[in-house]
Amino acid sequence: MSDPAALPPLHTLAHDVAALLKARRETVAVAESSAGGLVSAALLAVPGASAYFLGGAVVYSRRAGKALMGLTAADMEGMRAETEPYARMMAARVRDMHRATWGLCESGAAGPSGSPYGDAPGHVCVAVAGGPEGGIVHSRTLATGLPDRPANMDLFARELLRQFDELLRSLAAAP
Repeated sequence: MSDPAALPPLHTLAHDVAALLKARRETVAVAESSAGGLVSAALLAVPGASAYFLGGAVVYSRRAGKALMGLTAADMEGMRAETEPYARMMAARVRDMHRATWGLCESGAAGPSGSPYGDAPGHVCVAVAGGPEGGIVHSRTLATGLPDRPANMDLFARELLRQFDELLRSLAAAP
């Protein structure tokens, strides 16, 4: 994971992402788990959020996945939360459900203990799916090594927005 001290504050990352989305006239939807809604809250805190933020969900349990994202047993066959395939699937699904340009997802174990799946506290998978053509998918697995739940929640949210910011900037820089 990036050095937490080197990561900009959550509100700064959200402001930067919001400015890029507005300039590009693109939209975003978010599926979160262990960040508990911090990504959505940060994006919504930027004035003018209705121009780019279409919605989101905190998918913290299988029941929430079914109720909020329409996940079925078939969707989850051979897959579990807190993995890159799951984060990519959820990013694409939330994008499609909201008809957004982009979908974001984080799924991890904030701590202080590990997850039921055996992941250590501080383990998270973040993913971005979408783009104007819809074919961009990017994901990472990160580990903070910390059992500090609030700190991990903040770091997970910042890492997801940092990844999204980097991707948007790389697309803007491409010829």
